[in-house]
Amino acid sequence: MSRILIAEDEPRIAAFVEKGLAANGFAVTVVGDGPSARDYAMTGGFDLMVLDIGLPGVDGFSVLRTLRAERNPIPVIVLTARDSVQDTVAGLEGGADDYMAKPFRFEELLARVRLRLAPDRTPELTILSHGGLRLDLRTRRATVADRTVDLSAREFALAETFLRHPGQVLSREQLLSHVWGYDFDPGSNVVDVYVRYLRRKLGAERIATVRGMGYRLDAVG
Repeated sequence: MSRILIAEDEPRIAAFVEKGLAANGFAVTVVGDGPSARDYAMTGGFDLMVLDIGLPGVDGFSVLRTLRAERNPIPVIVLTARDSVQDTVAGLEGGADDYMAKPFRFEELLARVRLRLAPDRTPELTILSHGGLRLDLRTRRATVADRTVDLSAREFALAETFLRHPGQVLSREQLLSHVWGYDFDPGSNVVDVYVRYLRRKLGAERIATVRGMGYRLDAVG
């Protein structure tokens, strides 16, 4: 079991990431300040660290510099609200292996964690398809039976989530978590609204309602 260290001082985000990673089979430890992040990472007891830049005590950039100065090879995914080009460059040049800006989708973070833990594995799929629906993740292009469909960023993210779990029933809570990230309102009807949008664009019969449980992507034709 891979061991993940999360250095994040916002309890809501830390809990969101911890819950998601634990549900996917990782052993997770959470710390909320820079000195603790540095000390835990230096023990050598972790396989990867998710590191927030805005930590109290010592910021994430300083933690990262210390680790690399001590030749600590732990893979680090920087997670931060700072999304400027300068901060991205600073993080990567400081020794980060990857960089994600908040707000983020857990599914994307999970994919990056898995990639860093298995760098020699088969490359990630860039084309997802099921029953005549096809998404190109690089070009962000959607096609239905060879017809190009214009999807908004959120519609594309919802369609991608369905395509990564074809034939499975996904609850509204799962869809909210995967597509809207940690900053969602559990009482919102936004999932139902966007499912209606997708049905209009992709075909009503493609996304089935499973009463009392959620939605399922079906193969069509």
